[in-house]
Amino acid sequence: MAPRADALAYARGVLDAEAAAILGAKSRLGTSFLRALELMRACEGHIVVTGLGKPGFIAQKLSATLASTGVPSLYLHPSEALHGDLGRVSRGDVVLALSNSGSTEELVRLLPSLRRLGAQVIAITGDGDSPLARGADVVLDVGAIPEACPLGLVPTASSAALHAVSDALAMTLLKTRQFSSEEYAALHPGGKLGRSVMRVLEVMRAGQANPVVRADAPLHEAVVVMTNTPGRPGATNVVDASGRLVGIFTDGDLRRMVERGKTDFDLPVSAMMGHHPRCVSPEDLALTAAALMREAHVDQLPVVNADGHPVGLIDVQDLLAARLI
Repeated sequence: MAPRADALAYARGVLDAEAAAILGAKSRLGTSFLRALELMRACEGHIVVTGLGKPGFIAQKLSATLASTGVPSLYLHPSEALHGDLGRVSRGDVVLALSNSGSTEELVRLLPSLRRLGAQVIAITGDGDSPLARGADVVLDVGAIPEACPLGLVPTASSAALHAVSDALAMTLLKTRQFSSEEYAALHPGGKLGRSVMRVLEVMRAGQANPVVRADAPLHEAVVVMTNTPGRPGATNVVDASGRLVGIFTDGDLRRMVERGKTDFDLPVSAMMGHHPRCVSPEDLALTAAALMREAHVDQLPVVNADGHPVGLIDVQDLLAARLI
């Protein structure tokens, strides 16, 4: 086994080789890259990405990246395509074919069929004079790249270049489409990104679950509303005669009232409610509501519309259930 210092030196050399491959690919970007980008921008169907072996894994990642940024895309296994999966490709599609050698038999055999189907082909390859390149509409040639491997055979530096150029295509396409972070997060509803753009209206208690009492209603009525509202919220919105929010009455207000010896439940809610409560709108980010709750040390926030009417109530338990806090 090589000494540790030698092993580290070799590992760093691998990274140097891959970095050099990416920089080499960078220097080759030009008009063909812009032509490929325009084909993708003008695509009325799917961006179909294909490749075999290591380029096949990169092709799958590229297709996933495109789909996650709102571009209809699918990965097509070239061997399966030769046995029926070619039916996934339609006129108007753009096919991105990845092969370092440009001679992958299964890819080359697909070219005539792709032509008949009316798809346009972009080749990403290390050989601009290969059969794949000659049969493509646009060629992104990353150049001949020495592999970062003791045998000089294992796809390493060439894979890094193919991967980097694929990312450059996907990210440049994303920039030209002005795809927003909200749109991106909307395609990731199950993860942290989706939660980061969740709106208050998605987690608030609305309709019958939204507790509301008039300011001149007696306290016992407010307690009944809080008890009988579905979900038993620990608060109720308080409104004036026109239905506009004027306060909030909470379990905490009730406890403090009893602690002070005030047990007259015929008093109007307005005598014991919290005035000028912090509020959010239905379109606010749920994370904004969470921040307001932490700052004010409260467990509920009224949700009001542009006219000042309470259209919902958001409770700390709702944020916990949505894994926002």
